[in-house]
Amino acid sequence: MEEVKLSRIDDAFERLEYPIEAETAATELEGVTLLLADGERNLGELVGRTNSDRFESADDLETELHNVLPREAVGEPYQSEGEG
Repeated sequence: MEEVKLSRIDDAFERLEYPIEAETAATELEGVTLLLADGERNLGELVGRTNSDRFESADDLETELHNVLPREAVGEPYQSEGEG
């Protein structure tokens, strides 16, 4: 299983071919664990919760993802995630 930090989410999204249906994106990202300030989430499940049926670009997908993340999962703005 792949793990990715929120700050590096674009790496996972760039591998998809756009435009992409939301259901297809969710399926392709099912095996990715998103590491957040308050734990981890399945990226595919999060993408499946977005309100869009289709994403035109990686930026579009990232914007929609931020809309479904709980505020506490993101942490404080500009907070260092630390390197470990």
